[in-house]
Amino acid sequence: MAWNDGNCLKVEVPISGDYATICAGSYRRVTVKRRILVVDDDDAARHAVAQSLQTIAGWDVVEAYCGAQAIESATQQQPDAILLDVMMPAMDGPAMLARLRAARATSHIPIVLLTAKVQAVHNGSLSHLPVAGILLKPFDPLRLAGQVADALGWEAPRR
Repeated sequence: MAWNDGNCLKVEVPISGDYATICAGSYRRVTVKRRILVVDDDDAARHAVAQSLQTIAGWDVVEAYCGAQAIESATQQQPDAILLDVMMPAMDGPAMLARLRAARATSHIPIVLLTAKVQAVHNGSLSHLPVAGILLKPFDPLRLAGQVADALGWEAPRR
């Protein structure tokens, strides 16, 4: 899709299921809208995380309440990253992480753990997991998007 906004010709280019807007004729920075899968069995926590990431960073957020739903969503939606709660019933974060890493369709997706298990972070029991980062609950909703971006090596969100 292309249109003229009066300053330049803008073109939407599909990238990984999302669209980047490029201003043709200029060398402005191209921005890609990120898609994050948020996995947490606690509805209030999951919605707070989603609202924070949507409001502060402008990211698209897909929500999942359990490991099975998250694996299906990750496979179908191919998010740019997954923010995963560690403690969940049936399939906890580390078990889900192992399944995601073992599947060809999801093995490349970076994962950031979100946990209330402060002791596990401090004693290093989560440090062996193949994740981009570990963030602690409770979180500051105004800083969460920046912390996620830092963990993933993304540019800090600006709104």
